[in-house]
Amino acid sequence: MTAPIDEEITFRKLAVLLAFMETGNLSRAAERLDTSAVSVHRALHSLEAGLRCTLFRHEGRNLLPTPAAQVLADAAQQVLKGMAEGIRATREAAGYGADRIRLGSLFSLTSRTVPTLVVGLKQRKPALQTELVLGSNADLLQKLRDGAIDAAFMGLPASAPDLEVEPLFEDVLCFAAPSTSPYARMAEVDLGACAEERFVSLSEGFITSSGFVEAFRAAGFQPNVVMQTGDIFSLMNLVHGGVGYTLLPSRVRRALPAGVELIPLTERYRLRQTIAMHFLRTRERDPNLLTLLAVCRSAKAQLV
Repeated sequence: MTAPIDEEITFRKLAVLLAFMETGNLSRAAERLDTSAVSVHRALHSLEAGLRCTLFRHEGRNLLPTPAAQVLADAAQQVLKGMAEGIRATREAAGYGADRIRLGSLFSLTSRTVPTLVVGLKQRKPALQTELVLGSNADLLQKLRDGAIDAAFMGLPASAPDLEVEPLFEDVLCFAAPSTSPYARMAEVDLGACAEERFVSLSEGFITSSGFVEAFRAAGFQPNVVMQTGDIFSLMNLVHGGVGYTLLPSRVRRALPAGVELIPLTERYRLRQTIAMHFLRTRERDPNLLTLLAVCRSAKAQLV
């Protein structure tokens, strides 16, 4: 078992020791450390107290290191170097100030929002490598809290006091139908009149699937869901193939396959989503996340 280290022995005092050994003078060591000679002398004396042995001897007004001081200085150099490397590796493992950033996103944001923000990030930090992880709202929230991603573009979770949130834009759910469907010619769709229709939906955990459930709860009936899928692009293709109708956010309009229409729901069933950039509050000073935050704020007008 490693012997306990006296609380008088600190990294700061070891740094003072090294400065003194390298300069050989209290005043010059104090100047290098931007402190006073008295503080340097006090730190060296407290190291002796913590070690319970003599490190220096006086010759007139000069303070001279003993062989013991040199042994401690050699060890201190290795300790401080190792700790500096450990801090760097720890910060990199946490994503803080690293040369890469891991971004999480909903599938539906990859056609416009994510490319716009990644381009903006690259313009500000060309050397920063970007990794994209796709998933549902629930998946991204868990990955964010586990440290698997650094930031997430997703819908607002119900309660997340541990997250910093930067809203990007507000979206609305629409009724999705093939262009050959009678619904495609309507100005609005009354969801309450669709009880006999077949539907397809996203699996649980997506912000859009939560809106789907909420809309039909307001309509007062359980929809006949004939198939579920794990990504929104497959969902669009199911609608295109006539498997069933669904509800889609208006942000996917540019990515819709030819032959699929988005029709507004009547006001009673019209649900809105807020899409935002999220990151852990414990990372609020991370330089990469601060840059991403600035990009998000400046790019909002392009995301609507």
